[in-house]
Amino acid sequence: MSLRLGVQIICIAALAMFALAGCDAMPGRPRQADRPPLASEVTAFTALYGQNCAGCHGADGRLGPARPLNDPIYLALVPRERLRTIIAQGVPNTAMPAFSAGAGGALTEAQLDALVSDMVTRWSRPALVQGLTLPPYDAAEAVANGSSSPGNPEQGREVYAAACADCHGADGRGGRKGGSVVDAAYLALVSDQALRTAVIAGRPDLEMPDWRGDIPGRPLTPQQIADVVAWLMSHRVAVVGRLSPGVGAGRQ
Repeated sequence: MSLRLGVQIICIAALAMFALAGCDAMPGRPRQADRPPLASEVTAFTALYGQNCAGCHGADGRLGPARPLNDPIYLALVPRERLRTIIAQGVPNTAMPAFSAGAGGALTEAQLDALVSDMVTRWSRPALVQGLTLPPYDAAEAVANGSSSPGNPEQGREVYAAACADCHGADGRGGRKGGSVVDAAYLALVSDQALRTAVIAGRPDLEMPDWRGDIPGRPLTPQQIADVVAWLMSHRVAVVGRLSPGVGAGRQ
């Protein structure tokens, strides 16, 4: 091989290497910095919440078909780890699905952490609940710490009459301001804990008061909360296409 030919081969090889190295800069080829992130890399709250939660809980955490999350009483009531568990694992036999990738959803552990952290940071109002003694979130916790005994449906009927009937009707089938709370389809879609949470935290989006305002000047006691929830649960009946009432739906 002549010296001239060898030099030509070396030059061609060098040019080829430079061309390959510069492929990312070719006209029309997107730069790495311009490529959209993978779905698993998104941690911005607005995107995460909008894609996964807004459809049920409302665009700003209110006025959706499910309970509002943008509610300082609820966020003060629910333990942060429980909130994360609900989002990650869903609530069996209800309309709340699991969002964790490990449970069949699409969110990574980092995304779950980001969603819960920003939800609490943005929507909590510590000053609003300062000095309040919140009832226990969980019924089992209330029994364990002695603040209430297991709910009694018969006593709950009396609590309902005093605290709820004015809005939801004497028999629970709907009244002047609230819909039915004993409808079989409704009770088949909500967990025991969801009923308890609604009694304690209310539904500010529906003008339903929390446990302090059901009977003016007389906040419901933990025992009264347990009793009225037991009364509501006692109206569960089998619904075609769903598991037996309450199965797997108790503690979320």
